[in-house]
Amino acid sequence: MADSNPPRLVAFDLDDTLAPSKSPIDARMGELLIALAERVEVAIISGGQLAQFTTQVVDRLPDAPAEVRARFHLLPTCGTQYYRLSEDGVTTVYRRSLTDDQKSRALAAVESEARRLGLWESNTWGEILEDRGSQITFSALGQKAPVAEKMAWDPTGEKKNTLRAAVAALLPDLEVRSGGSTSVDITEQGIDKAYGMRRLAEQTGIDLDDMLFVGDRLDPDGNDYPVLAMGVACHAVEGWEDTADYLESLIPTLPVRV
Repeated sequence: MADSNPPRLVAFDLDDTLAPSKSPIDARMGELLIALAERVEVAIISGGQLAQFTTQVVDRLPDAPAEVRARFHLLPTCGTQYYRLSEDGVTTVYRRSLTDDQKSRALAAVESEARRLGLWESNTWGEILEDRGSQITFSALGQKAPVAEKMAWDPTGEKKNTLRAAVAALLPDLEVRSGGSTSVDITEQGIDKAYGMRRLAEQTGIDLDDMLFVGDRLDPDGNDYPVLAMGVACHAVEGWEDTADYLESLIPTLPVRV
């Protein structure tokens, strides 16, 4: 995206970019996302599953005309699933899945390595391991852990990165990545947010050079980094309030389509 040309599509990470981890978006963010969708296509790409997208974002969006809601693109599990908003609700564009063999090997590997490294916690909130169809996710403190507990568990990312490397060595045919604040995600080889962005370009017909990505983990160890590495224009944020401030300055520069 050339500096002189506004983006035709703005894509976002979800947790810690649009909202605190596993939490609903603030009313301010909902209004900003609708205002943005009045001007450009809006995509959300995350390692989370569709249910998170629905409860965190879709259910919290203010009322808007159908043509505005139709500009939302939802890409759970790093783009191995793709959904759109329509008058009938959330509709499926495509949905990939791991094989049973891949799932069983991934589940066994991440549990065994977490236990070996002393990272298998006994005090958790919800399931540690989750089958998301196209992705296996390890959440050290469980899927419903409080944000403060998750932030305190691995503030430097060292625990996640150590576990990721150990599991990757056991699963050379699969992709193993650091996910959210306490998570490790396992998908098919070559599946990361760069994959999701490429599929987004294919589905929308919008060139990657005309896209802008906003995320909180654009560092080399972060799960947003593949988007930066592929050359998409990126804006780094630190929390949803930072994103909201950025959108308040970006939106007035974009022409309204409705």
